[in-house]
Amino acid sequence: MEQEKQIDLFYLDESGFCLTPCIPYAWQEKGQVVELPCSKSKRLSVLGFYNRNNEFYPFSTTDKIDSKFVIEAIDTFVERVCRPTVLVLDNASVHRSKLFVSKIEQWMAKDLYIFYLPKYSPHLNIIETLWRFIKYEWIQIEAYLSWENLVKNLENIFDQIGSKFTINFT
Repeated sequence: MEQEKQIDLFYLDESGFCLTPCIPYAWQEKGQVVELPCSKSKRLSVLGFYNRNNEFYPFSTTDKIDSKFVIEAIDTFVERVCRPTVLVLDNASVHRSKLFVSKIEQWMAKDLYIFYLPKYSPHLNIIETLWRFIKYEWIQIEAYLSWENLVKNLENIFDQIGSKFTINFT
């Protein structure tokens, strides 16, 4: 139905970013030491809506993401819905709270439908792929030099998802 443009299909998930680098490996010359500063910092919590066309709508906070934050983000997102839209999400407690579930009918009235993935299946949520690309490929090493650099680098990435930063899902 998505391919036939009968519905829009978006994936929702949360992730966090801080000054502890996510570097899986690095290459260096024999005898050369590669060092990257690591420090405790605030955490930028990001909730994102993402689809296979690389459309990305982020909402961020330095607070912990709770059901109220998720609901406010969805309430904002639903205003852009122009045809039936399915929102795929995992079974996190913030997505299953009484407060969250109480909003589902209101969203359905605006053509936004919630679809829960089976438990323990993050591989089915394509936004998990986006988080991996951001953390392990797109974020610049210089981002970890300060909190300001980190936030600026992430905002730059978020603004360019779909143009400079894309994932091919074919």
